[in-house]
Amino acid sequence: MWLSLLLLPLLLPGPPPALGMEDASFPHLGESSQPPPRACPRRCSCPRADTVDCAGLDLRVFPDHITRAAQHLSLQNNQLQELPYNELSRLSSLRTLNLHNNLISSEGLPDEAFESLTQLQHIYVAHNKLSVAPQFLPRSLRVADLAANEVTEIFPLTFGEKPALRSVYLHNNQLNNTGLPPDAFHGSQAVVTLSLSSNRLSYVPPSLPSSLERLHLQNNLISKVPRGALSRQTHLRELYLQHNQLTDSGLHAATFSKLHCLEYLDLSHNQLAAVPAGLPHTLAVLHLGRNRIRRVEAARLRGLRGLRYLLLQHNQLGAAGLPAGALRPLRGLHTLHLYGNGLDRVPQALPRRLRALVLPHNRVTTLGARDLAATPSLAELNLAYNRLASACVHRLAFRRLRALRSLDLAGNQLTLLPSGLPASLRTLRLQRNQLRALEPEPLAGLDQLQELCLAHNRLRVGDIGPGTWHELQALQVLDLSHNELSFVPPDLPEALEELHLQGNRISHVGPEAFLSTPRLRALFLRANRLHVTSIAPEAFLGLPHLRVVDTTGNPEPVLVQLPPTAPRRPRAGGP
Repeated sequence: MWLSLLLLPLLLPGPPPALGMEDASFPHLGESSQPPPRACPRRCSCPRADTVDCAGLDLRVFPDHITRAAQHLSLQNNQLQELPYNELSRLSSLRTLNLHNNLISSEGLPDEAFESLTQLQHIYVAHNKLSVAPQFLPRSLRVADLAANEVTEIFPLTFGEKPALRSVYLHNNQLNNTGLPPDAFHGSQAVVTLSLSSNRLSYVPPSLPSSLERLHLQNNLISKVPRGALSRQTHLRELYLQHNQLTDSGLHAATFSKLHCLEYLDLSHNQLAAVPAGLPHTLAVLHLGRNRIRRVEAARLRGLRGLRYLLLQHNQLGAAGLPAGALRPLRGLHTLHLYGNGLDRVPQALPRRLRALVLPHNRVTTLGARDLAATPSLAELNLAYNRLASACVHRLAFRRLRALRSLDLAGNQLTLLPSGLPASLRTLRLQRNQLRALEPEPLAGLDQLQELCLAHNRLRVGDIGPGTWHELQALQVLDLSHNELSFVPPDLPEALEELHLQGNRISHVGPEAFLSTPRLRALFLRANRLHVTSIAPEAFLGLPHLRVVDTTGNPEPVLVQLPPTAPRRPRAGGP
């Protein structure tokens, strides 16, 4: 009987009768129990009921059939030129709208385009063709990105009256101060990040949100900070003013005095002749590089006990630019960056806890016994490209630096290795000096040294004393490139993994050349005087870890047979 009832619809002509409401939960015979597929615009993907992804499809027209339930719509990386109001107004549930990298102009964006999107929280319209900002954005907005357009004007309700707004990105536009109204952020006192960099502002705009924590104003035309312009931003932690036209007269003594939370201040690439007055005591990073500062006064730094990084590179600090004790108030200073000034000696009375002193490209000619005595905590010392000669480096100059890990003396006029190097060294750079000899005594005790660079000197194998490498038990990288070596130096350190010998006069590599370096992984022999038969076949047999052998740039192509246990990936070539 039940079988007859089931077969009856199949025997009757015409379509089967519609199911009643009480039968709606039962599938038709032969149909799947899965729900019908969700509607999704053609070529787009809809991974969830509330998400429509139409990114990167080269679309020129706003897609049809977007579900009204959509909360997240991605249309970035297309060719859209306009947003149709009728289509957009249907999507009243939208929370995220991504229009990044299209061709949308202000003419293609109706004034009322967003008025029905009352739940919109994130809008991304960066990298389009907008000449003015939308006149109205929804009150619900949290993040607005209009960067990299051609915006010249902002309206009061573009970002105003948005109590939940937290981040606004307007960098890389064409905004001047006239295009940014005084009430641009009225009623939006939750904004913590504002980026106005790379515009045409000539002064710091007044009436910025008092809630700001990060303010980007770099790459503008700012020549002054009006009195009181930053007096309300008491929560500001990061202020970026680099690459502007600030002079000393454009800053007042009270310009920064109300910024009681400021930790990062970048004033680099301006026209300042002095360290600004009234700096907040909370600063951790002060960037003053590439200005015109001739002298640093201790009074301007007094109270900055929490300052960790002071960057003064590429200024005009001469012999009297850093008076003794000028930096003494900076008790917590970690890094002092003085690259590219005119200093003729290491600054005196530096903070005792200093960990990194960066002084390359100055005019330092002497290093006395006590020049570094006040900084026993130094871990990095960079004196590269100064005018140091061996006779002017005292044998006790480094005696107190028991924590020093990196020493850079490249590009000086040294003819001998310095004496008294700290046993704590991990990296020693001496390239581009005038070294003619290596003796074991200066390297004695450097059993933690891992990298030694001696490139671009005048070293010959006969001038390397016996036992020179003996105590360098941890050395992994040795650079002897561009010297005057005629063969591979003998008795190299056993721990060596990388050996640079390029640009020498090596014409022969014998079978015992690398017996002392069984851990060698990379060998550079390019641009020497090697020929086809110059390398003994047995030279690499004891190097199971060897992965790279570079012999390019020699008079003849040199083919290298790597050990059987190593991958066959040698680099070979002709001149």
